Amino acid sequence: MAYGRARLQELGFGELARCIRGGPAVRESAESAWRRAGVLELTGWPDGPPVVPRAPIPACMDGAMSALCALAPQAPGLLDLARAGGAALLGERNVPADPPAKRPLRRRGRRTASGGGRLLRARDGWLAVNLPRGPEDEHLLPAWLETEGTPEDPWSQLERVLPERRVALWLERARWLGLAVAGARRPGAIEPRWCRVQRLREPGPARSVQADLRVLDLSSLWAGPLCSRLLGLAGGRVVKVESRGRPDGARQGSPLFFERMNGAKEQVALDLPQPSAVALLRELLEEADIVVESSRPRALAQMGIDAAAWVAARPGRTWVALSGYGRREPQAQWVAFGDDAAAAAGLCWCVPPAHAPLFVGDATADPVAGLHAALAALAAWRHGGGVLLDVPLAACVARCLWRGR
Repeated sequence: MAYGRARLQELGFGELARCIRGGPAVRESAESAWRRAGVLELTGWPDGPPVVPRAPIPACMDGAMSALCALAPQAPGLLDLARAGGAALLGERNVPADPPAKRPLRRRGRRTASGGGRLLRARDGWLAVNLPRGPEDEHLLPAWLETEGTPEDPWSQLERVLPERRVALWLERARWLGLAVAGARRPGAIEPRWCRVQRLREPGPARSVQADLRVLDLSSLWAGPLCSRLLGLAGGRVVKVESRGRPDGARQGSPLFFERMNGAKEQVALDLPQPSAVALLRELLEEADIVVESSRPRALAQMGIDAAAWVAARPGRTWVALSGYGRREPQAQWVAFGDDAAAAAGLCWCVPPAHAPLFVGDATADPVAGLHAALAALAAWRHGGGVLLDVPLAACVARCLWRGR
């Protein structure tokens, strides 16, 4: 709990943090912690044994989960989930497929566990290149690499072309095109500011855990849906909104995983951005206490929805914005997914012997950020709201890796 208490103190929720009592220290080996998290089997070379990462992420996840439970001590669903520890959230996407004994993910060394991304050399370092959207991403490669035509084997072309230029140039061009590319740097390369709190209105009355909590989930994939799922287990009523034209991308993956993240939520499909659908969305926004979203700011702005204005319009509101690198420009427009965001934070260098990077687990930044966002959101709501919480995936991982915690 000490880890979660320290995070709440960082955010200015010291009064709530003092209510969290630390329990006895639990001694556990790094190998046991990563194995319990379901990550060990996904880290290392495919033809070799699992490799134990040198990073305290499982302990940080356990601490954040314990603090979340302390803020909602009468939430049996949350307590049931917490019995396995917060670290168990790291491996939740590797749910059994059909047949039941087969799992969809495996360790692949410098490829992501899902197979959609790779660690590749540039002239002066390493890049984490993620192409999870398949043809949609591959269609952008000629513009990024300044080559002719979409290649038949994009990864072979990337391995050939990327060493010609420096990391900084490749990153600039990839971000401009909307590709999920990150510099795979050593730990400490980015600021571990895991949540920026923008106060937009004086907090309302402090709330008890028994008070009604209404959560509107506008997010997709993993981090945001996990955040709202945890808020639901803490006692909130969660409504998940999807666009019929662009539904949650997680629907294309494991149905079991999607059900785990979203099955307990009320689900609403809207024909966004049609005016009538936007009007319905505004009605849902008016009813919510907490909004969770993971889109780039301009996506909602195009529908006339302003997060800051929504928070300021009524006492007690909290907006949770999850993104790869935060809402500040130019980072607000950078595309990121869990694997490349974790690489940007330095996690890929935490695998011994650390002379070259390897991926750790599966999209690790997603569950790390989802749990941390839920902790910040529940604390903000109990404290009276009035804030916008800016939660970058990469910075959440960086915070776990920072030794000065």
